[in-house]
Amino acid sequence: MSKVIAIANQKGGVGKTAVSSNLSVGLAMNGKKVMVIDADPQGNLTSSLGIDNADELENTLASFIEREITERQIELSEYIMHNEEGVDIMPCNIKLAGMDYMIMNALSREYLLDAFVSNVRDKYDYILIDCSPSLNLVTINVLTASDSVIIPVEASYLSMTGLQQLLASIGSTKRKLNRKLEVEGIVINKVNTRTNHEKDIIGKLREAYGGQIKIFDVMIPESVRAKECTAFGVSIYKYDGKGKVAKSFEELTREVMEHGC
Repeated sequence: MSKVIAIANQKGGVGKTAVSSNLSVGLAMNGKKVMVIDADPQGNLTSSLGIDNADELENTLASFIEREITERQIELSEYIMHNEEGVDIMPCNIKLAGMDYMIMNALSREYLLDAFVSNVRDKYDYILIDCSPSLNLVTINVLTASDSVIIPVEASYLSMTGLQQLLASIGSTKRKLNRKLEVEGIVINKVNTRTNHEKDIIGKLREAYGGQIKIFDVMIPESVRAKECTAFGVSIYKYDGKGKVAKSFEELTREVMEHGC
């Protein structure tokens, strides 16, 4: 059975795109059929998986939503691109930034993305959706179409502050729009355990949330190479496959697969 996972956090800069791209490639390397949907108008996931000139693409998440609202006939395969590391991609670009007003006036506005996901999910083992750092109508569409949410967080007090707000948003979506929605887990990202400050925050995070939400055992370390690989449009496995970040994402992939699908 396929699984649809949103990668979400209302705080920017926590590494959502890195988790989305490297987890998707990790799952593909384990023989899983994987698709990613870029739901951030910055299009960082699209470019980090090797698709250039995203703003020039005609068939993106934004154009799909527009055509879904206007009920124009759509060929779903036209919205799916292919990555050389084995992942299918629904790309995104800056055009998505202006979609909230159009979505606001649409019938069944929270289920526009679900119309796509429901029609393709049987072709995949996993569909991962990279969210923008805001709770707008596009993000609500993502949560409504998903089975679960992975929440990347940094070991910082500001990240912990935003986490409670995100959990409240997920709970509200679950109650009102998507009864099956669950929190897959929290992944602690961009970690430097050499500082007592970060060790203290990680301890507080596990104490505050570990009893109610799964916190993945693996922590993704801070690394310049993890930032560099996105600029080259490849995963950490291809850029630095023997490094510590790649090993951490291998472990995260195993934990996600063990959690179900």
